[in-house]
Amino acid sequence: MAKEVVINNSKLNSFKFRILTSGIDITQYQRNPILLWMHQRASGETKEILPIGRIDNLRVDGDNLIGTPVFDESDEFAKKIKAKWDSGFLKMVSPGLDPIETSTDPALVVEGQKRATVTKSKLIEVSIVDIGANDDALILYREGKILNLASGADSLIIPEIQLQNNLNNQKNENEMKTIALKLGLPETATEAEVLTKIGALQLSAQNADTLQKEVEKQRDKAIETEVDSAIKLKRITADKREHFITLGKSAGIDNLKTTLELMSPAVKPMDVIVPGASAATSGDYKKWEEVPADKRIELRKSDPGMYKALYKAEYGFEPKIEV
Repeated sequence: MAKEVVINNSKLNSFKFRILTSGIDITQYQRNPILLWMHQRASGETKEILPIGRIDNLRVDGDNLIGTPVFDESDEFAKKIKAKWDSGFLKMVSPGLDPIETSTDPALVVEGQKRATVTKSKLIEVSIVDIGANDDALILYREGKILNLASGADSLIIPEIQLQNNLNNQKNENEMKTIALKLGLPETATEAEVLTKIGALQLSAQNADTLQKEVEKQRDKAIETEVDSAIKLKRITADKREHFITLGKSAGIDNLKTTLELMSPAVKPMDVIVPGASAATSGDYKKWEEVPADKRIELRKSDPGMYKALYKAEYGFEPKIEV
C-alpha cells in the first residue's frame, strides 16, 4: 500500500531556518513531479542515477506539504529503493526548493532560528534520503545548483539573522550620534561620554531647581518683613497680614512696597474730632499717639529731635529725616 509522507512544514529545519509551506509554489513541479534518490540528478555519466519515480497526490494539508512516492519498478535501482521504503528501512524524503523571497521580520522568527525565513519558494524536486539531520531534511537550489547552507555561506540567498542585528546596531549607532550632537558633543562621542553629559545636565537641572526654591524662600521672607513692618507702622491691621503677603507674591515685592507706602497710618478718633486733644497745650508731647496726624509733619520740621524720639518709642527704630 502506498504511503503518504510529509515533504515540508514550517518548523525550524536542520539548517536553523524555516520555509513557510504557505509560500511554496508547486505549480511547475506538478507538471513533472520527479522523485530522486539523495537529490542526485542525471549528469550524462555512464553510472548515472535517473529519477526513481514520481510524487502523486501532492497537496497542502494545514501546514504540511504532503505527497505519495510512486517508484519506477522498471528500474532495478528504483525497485531496491522501493523495497526498503515499503519495508520501513527508508522513511524520509527531502524537498529540493528554490528560495524566492526571505524575511528577517522578528514576527517570523522562532526560538533557535539563525537564518531568515523563506516566505516564498518554488518546489523543484523531491528525494528519498537515507539519513537526514532531522525529520524536516531539505536541500535548496539556485539556478540549477545546490546551495551550500554551511554557516556564513550563501548568506545573500538565505541571510543569517545576525545581518539584521548588524543593521539594528547601525541604527543604534546613528541614534547615538544624533543624541550626542543634540547634547553638544561630537558625533564620535562614546556611550560613556553621552551618559556623563546627561548626568551633568540632570545635576544642573537639580541645582537650578534648588536655587529657584531658595530664591522663592528669600522673596517670601522679604515680603513677610515688609508686611510685618506695615502692621507695626499701623498702615494695615494684623488681620490683613495674609492678604498682603499673597498680594506681594503675585504682584511682586516692589509693587507691595509702593502700595504699603501709599497707606497712611491709622489715627485715633479723638485726633480726628479734636486735633491735638490728647497732647499738651504747649505742644510738649509725651507719646507718639498724642501728636495729631496733621501736626506730625510740622513737628518733624520744627522739632526733629522730639519727632525722632517719639517715633522710636512707638515703632522701635529711629526714622530717617532728610535735611
